[in-house]
Amino acid sequence: MGIDTDPRKIKELLERGVESVIVRENLEKRLKSGSKLRVKFGIDPTAPSIHLGNAIPIWKLRQFQDLGHQIVFLIGDFTARIGDTSDKTAIRQPMSEEEIAGNMKTYKDQLGKILDLDKTEFVYNSHWLDRLTYKEILNLQSQFTVAQMVERENFHDRYKAGKPIGLQEFSYPLMQGYDSVAVKADIEIGGTDQTFNLLAGREIQRAYAQEPQDIMTLTLLEGTDGRKMSKSYGNVINIADAPDDMFGKVMSMADELMARYFILCTKVSLEEIKSMEKDLKDEKVNPRDIKARLAREIVKIYHGEEEARKAEDEFNKIFRDKEMPSEMPEIKVESGEYQILDFLAENKLAPSKTEAKRLIMQNAVKIKLFASGQAVAAEQLKNWQVEKDWQKTLEIKKGEKMIIQVGKRKFAKITGV
Repeated sequence: MGIDTDPRKIKELLERGVESVIVRENLEKRLKSGSKLRVKFGIDPTAPSIHLGNAIPIWKLRQFQDLGHQIVFLIGDFTARIGDTSDKTAIRQPMSEEEIAGNMKTYKDQLGKILDLDKTEFVYNSHWLDRLTYKEILNLQSQFTVAQMVERENFHDRYKAGKPIGLQEFSYPLMQGYDSVAVKADIEIGGTDQTFNLLAGREIQRAYAQEPQDIMTLTLLEGTDGRKMSKSYGNVINIADAPDDMFGKVMSMADELMARYFILCTKVSLEEIKSMEKDLKDEKVNPRDIKARLAREIVKIYHGEEEARKAEDEFNKIFRDKEMPSEMPEIKVESGEYQILDFLAENKLAPSKTEAKRLIMQNAVKIKLFASGQAVAAEQLKNWQVEKDWQKTLEIKKGEKMIIQVGKRKFAKITGV
């Protein structure tokens, strides 16, 4: 396969979801020349799932891949032991090799939803970083000054606030930069919070007599709560989420995020997105309908059109028509008395007793009891009572059933045995 130099495709590659390109003139010239570029992107396996924010640069890689360029997907199994603190306000806790290995297990399956894996070169930075001698490490460190490191916004703010900065944190951009030397990167992609690390790669490549890589920084995506999408904040939409969960999470976000999600997370054309924005501004359409379109588009990408339609039908059934979900897990428990916080936590309806208490105090827990033989499906959610007593004792008798709703989307059928 040759290199595609279609000017329209190159323009979209360089502009959609892109914050900056260093150096744009150089990269554009190389893309139009027909030369095959080595495009590097690295990810530290700090969690087992890839979320929509992670997927933005991966989709950009797919654009490069479709033009015929070589994708070098770098898994930071070594750097994850230190952790990048680009967007952190404190020292990151180091990860064990066991945790890293566990998180890496499903990465390729998830990446296969976006990339052509047969045409993707996978590398692990432990293969060269584990072998660096102290002499080589000193050579890397000599390329930067302490002042350059401390001037970095993240470190500067922590230093001014008197918060500790570990010496190993200064090593992270050096290791990421050396990764570019090891893979002979022509271009590296990352979020705007990665700019310092990406620029470090250019300097270190020069020190090793390599042509410095061009850099493409991409727009960061807000999570469902409006902050940057991050596993540490718990506000993520994972690309491996079930269709119903993915659809529901998109529908729960603020209306003002819709345009950014359309641009960064879907394949809808920029012209159509601008048209939808104008219709919203002129109040020609209901924001809920546009958000439902957004949710469909995202679910369709990762699960297919049929699953997207089913997810929308299920969402409407529960939240518009106030009916029960078509399917829900069934939990069988011994008849007896249970303290409600213990019950919710032990049956994984809440992550902890503390969280269970918070949900009850926020009126986010509903319980409906059914006598033995009573048809569960006949009841509707609008008739439920909100549980407000976090000290309540649940009494479950043999043969009785209850439905518990926790939050907006979690349901379970409980049966006493």
